[in-house]
Amino acid sequence: MNIFKQLIVSLYSPKDIASFRQQGIGKTILYVFFLTLLSVLPSVYYFSTSMMAGLHAIEDTVQSDIPPFQIEQGELTMEGNAPITINNGDLTIIFDSTGTLNQADVSQSNNTIFFLKNELSYTITGQTQSFPYSMLGDTRITNEDLISMINTLDSILPVMIPITVTVIYLFSAAIKFIEITALALFGLALKNLAGKNIKYNHLFRLSAYSITLPTIFFTIMDSLQTIVPSGFFIHWFVAIIMLMLSIKEIQSEN
Repeated sequence: MNIFKQLIVSLYSPKDIASFRQQGIGKTILYVFFLTLLSVLPSVYYFSTSMMAGLHAIEDTVQSDIPPFQIEQGELTMEGNAPITINNGDLTIIFDSTGTLNQADVSQSNNTIFFLKNELSYTITGQTQSFPYSMLGDTRITNEDLISMINTLDSILPVMIPITVTVIYLFSAAIKFIEITALALFGLALKNLAGKNIKYNHLFRLSAYSITLPTIFFTIMDSLQTIVPSGFFIHWFVAIIMLMLSIKEIQSEN
């Protein structure tokens, strides 16, 4: 059975998942990498498009909507006493030299770039990062300097994005293997409860396919940019149920 058919039957058939325990470990590892690739596609797409749109939006905003400012000695200063919010399509850019906003505001936002009093923060497709201005040292940044930096970043995006995407994919694959390992360890308890003598390497294979249904479900939700309440618990609950049903199928065969 090829990898695409395995993906489809793993969505609904514990019996087929149970039969995959006999296949080579290499094919299982390949399947995990394939499943990981599918799972990161929405995040990679939104990250890449948001990065490109964000740079252009910041450039337009700095040129036309933001009063003169400067970042010096790790601090943002600008004219005005209130945060300035600019909505540019799906992206929001906020300049706040007053210290009114903080990391709690950043983490609760989406597709927003914050120029805070002491740091640059952004939340893009659910991923939040922060960069203190102190990292610049004694460098002084003004409107013109920021525009020049944006133009430089724009020119190297074709290199930066593939590198970033590769890092995201490899990190996600590592997390997926850890998830499968943990599920297989939990499977040791399930197979003991079922009174079945199943080796750990077989449980690892079963776990690799048992996570297919929750992984594809949350991939679809990510592509729709829909947040699922208690998603972590739902993911593990479904994976455990699929693994338990697969173990049950093995028991019924003996």
